[in-house]
Order: sequence, then C-alpha cells, then structure tokens
Amino acid sequence: MRIIEHFDNAVRFYPNNLAFVDVGNDAGALTYAQAATVTQAIAGAIAHNGFNEGGHVGILAPNCSVAFLALLGVFRARCVWLPVNPRNTVAANAELFSDFDGELLLFHSVYAKEAAQLKASCPGLRELVCIDGDCGVGISLAAWSEGARPSYTPEPGSGSLDDIFALYPTGGTTGRSKGVMITHRNVHTFFSNFYAHFSYHDDTRHLVVAPMTHTAGLSGCLHFARGGTNVIMAVAQPEAIVDAIERYRVTHLFLPPTVLYMLLALPEIRQRDFSSLKHFLVGAAPTSLEKLKEAVQVFGPVMSEAFGQSEAPAAITAKAPWDYLQADGSINEARLQSIGRPCVLNSVVILDDEGVEVARGEAGEVCIRGDLVTPGYYKNAQATAEVRTHGWHHTGDVGVMSEDGYITIVDRKKDMIITGGFNVYPNEIEQVLTGHEAVQDCSVIGIPDEKWGEAVKAIVQLKPGKVCAEDDLIALVKERLGSVKTPKSVDFIEQLPRSPAGKVLKTELRKAYWSGKARAVN
Repeated sequence: MRIIEHFDNAVRFYPNNLAFVDVGNDAGALTYAQAATVTQAIAGAIAHNGFNEGGHVGILAPNCSVAFLALLGVFRARCVWLPVNPRNTVAANAELFSDFDGELLLFHSVYAKEAAQLKASCPGLRELVCIDGDCGVGISLAAWSEGARPSYTPEPGSGSLDDIFALYPTGGTTGRSKGVMITHRNVHTFFSNFYAHFSYHDDTRHLVVAPMTHTAGLSGCLHFARGGTNVIMAVAQPEAIVDAIERYRVTHLFLPPTVLYMLLALPEIRQRDFSSLKHFLVGAAPTSLEKLKEAVQVFGPVMSEAFGQSEAPAAITAKAPWDYLQADGSINEARLQSIGRPCVLNSVVILDDEGVEVARGEAGEVCIRGDLVTPGYYKNAQATAEVRTHGWHHTGDVGVMSEDGYITIVDRKKDMIITGGFNVYPNEIEQVLTGHEAVQDCSVIGIPDEKWGEAVKAIVQLKPGKVCAEDDLIALVKERLGSVKTPKSVDFIEQLPRSPAGKVLKTELRKAYWSGKARAVN
C-alpha cells in the first residue's frame, strides 16, 4: 500500500478522529474527514497546473498541520517528494533542488525569502506556491487552485509500488548529498516492519517534533492505519516537549539522542507526568547506554529504538521495550545497548571486508538486502554500485551480532581511529564519557600525532551549569577501557557542530586539527 491509501482508510473508518493538531492551536485541529477534503484540493491543483504524476515537488515549511496536508496532497497527486530541510542553507537546498530536478516548491510564508532565493538559483524550478496565504512571493494556494477540480483521482491502473515516492538527500556530512530513490515498496516494508515490532492502537497520539523532512514525518504517517492523531510542534524546545507530552497525553514520539539528552538535563524532569507514553523512539545516531538507562528511569519502560538510514529507511533493526526487559522487570543491559534485532522483513548480516559473514560476537559491517533497500542513487550508478558489493547493501556501520541476534553498533566505518597500529572505535569511548554525570554529549576523533600516527581526542559538551576536569574524564576512560582507547586530551566546547538532521559533524571537528591550525576550543 501507498501512504495515501493508509490515510484514506483512516478517512473511511475513523472520519471523526482528530488527524492533526498544532501545539498551542487546538481550535485549528482537523479530523480525518476535514483533512481529506484539503488534500484532495491540493492534489487537484497540482494536476490542474500541469505537474504530472512523477513530477518532483519540494515542500519548504516548519513542522505544522498545513505542511502535513501539503505533503499528503503531493502523495495523492503521485508526485515525487523532495524533502527540503528548512535548517539547511539556501545554497544547500538550491543544490538539492537542482541535482534532483525540482519543478515545484510549496512553501510556508515564514520561508518566503528563502523560496524567492531558491527560485532565482534554480532554473528548473517553475513555480512557487505559498501554502498558508498570500505572502507576496509566488502565488497563494487559494489563487493557484482556481479552476481546479476539488478532488483528484489518478488514472485507473496507474501507479506501482516500485514507483519513486521520494528523493531523500544523504547526510552530506562528507560532501555533496546523493539522492536516495525511495519507492512505495520501501516505505510499505518500513511500515510493515514497524507494525510487527511496535504497538499501534486506535488511541495513539504521536508528537511530531523532530523535522518532518526526516523520520518524524514518515513516523506520523504510520498512525494513519488506526486513525491516530499527530500532535505537531514547530520547534524542538525541551520544556515545551515535556509540556506537550503531559497536555496531549502523547503515546508515541521520536527524538534523536541529542534532544533526549537535553530532556534528561532538565532540572525537574523526574517530577513530570509521562504515564501516557507507550513508545519513546530514539534513533538517527548511536545513543549512550548510561543515558538510555537514565531515560528508562525517567520515562518508564517505554524506550524504543530503530536503526536505519536513508537508503533503508528507519527499520533495518528495531528494539521495543519488551526486548530489553527481563522476566523480573529488570533491564538486560546488553540488549538495551543494542539497536535490536533485524526487522522481520529484512535479511541482515555482519560482513568482513571480503564479503564473508563473520562469527557471532565479531565486528564487521552491517549489511542488508530486501524490499526495504533503495533501488539506488538518483542519476548516480557509480555510487549505487559502490554500496552494493558482494550482493548486499553496505550501511557503513560497524556492528557486532550476539548469539540471539541483537546487534550493537561499534562505530561508523569511516570514523575508526588507527593509533599505534590499533583500531579504536570512537563510539565505545563516547559511551563511557556520556556516562559521566556532568557530560551532556561528546565526540571522539583522531588527530595527527608524530608518535602514534593518530591520537585519540575527546571533545566534550557539558550540561548547563556543570563543571568537570579533563583529568577526571581521562581517568574514567582509562579505568573502563585501558590505555590504548584513552583520549590523550580533552577539549570542552559550548555546542558541538551538527548537521540539519542533528548529527555531530565530525568532519568539522577534525578540520581544526588536520589543517595545520590545531588549537584548543575550550
């Protein structure tokens, strides 16, 4: 099934359920029946104005109901979605639009200036449409819809699960983003995996707080099947997230580890009411074991994880709360630290550099094949071939699989440090450092060293108001992991540099040390 078919089923069976509500604007909430009318009109306008099935359409907007409705209109019109992240620079989004052959931009008025700049930078961008009124840039959706049919029905028999659903940009932390072709079959498999591993009921209330251009948007679509409500927040502000969970009795939410850590650092977090939560999904980057253990204490036995990437969206492996709880209610720490077991519709193995599956307990690259995996990169056959050696899609993540099938990520393959001839995986060290009570987040990199080739360097972001000595952190790692893996030095930084998706930009951190201009950042 396509996403729009899940939505239309909700319209049939749960027409009066709330579909969307923006935090702070309960009066503007929409039922499924009301939302369906809007999505039909948007799809009709897209077709009326000459944008055919398969056309490439971007949406530039904050998290909000009107953006979600525009997204569903694009799905209904059977166009290809370009997830334009408003946190990107205009230059980065122009690069995306040009590389991915963007034709139409639906934008929110708060990004009118950026939309105009994109139009000026992208010759192939034919039209700008403001989805929330007349802002003086492009044309308003109401005016653009004049003369269009109020509903849209695709040609009978058209469409296939193998049609391209979206072009997702890769992280872009190591260079120009590639366009990951995501098909409806990929998303169908993603949803099926989640339905098999997690719990979705008729009374779900999902908090959309991470950017809709990433996992949060598609995660919201998972709740259509049972008429769930998407509660939408424009900004990931920690106190506001906690307030929304209590006020709207949120049952499901997804956050990257960085925002989870910010929640845990709130002074009164243990006094708040999280009894409504069923699944607190953490993903997009490795999560500290100590922070996860703390999160279980704060939020209850609801912590869930999923491991995926743009090329195999969200659901390579999964771990629900019942996967790490033992019969007596205690936590199985090895499983808690893992990213779960392979999802039921995937084939997942750990391979060495020769493409041979390693023994359980040994480290190798996590590889996958099956209907979850993208058909490849848009107009880039070479890049596609590079990640498909030995008949598997290579994730670039180094992991270890236990005897019972749980996989623990050791690190990104390219982040490995070679110091004195030893292979050191930064994630192992970061796990220890983030366990310190004063540390909010950290990143470990290799820096040039005449004696060791590379020396282990830790860059640490402390919790607000906390202090910690460099020697204390070095001693902590040495005690836990031994001398080889111990940082030779620690720098303290106010904010770690991050991509628009929230991932730490290790390439930016390395520049200061590998450019010949090394300096302390504390």
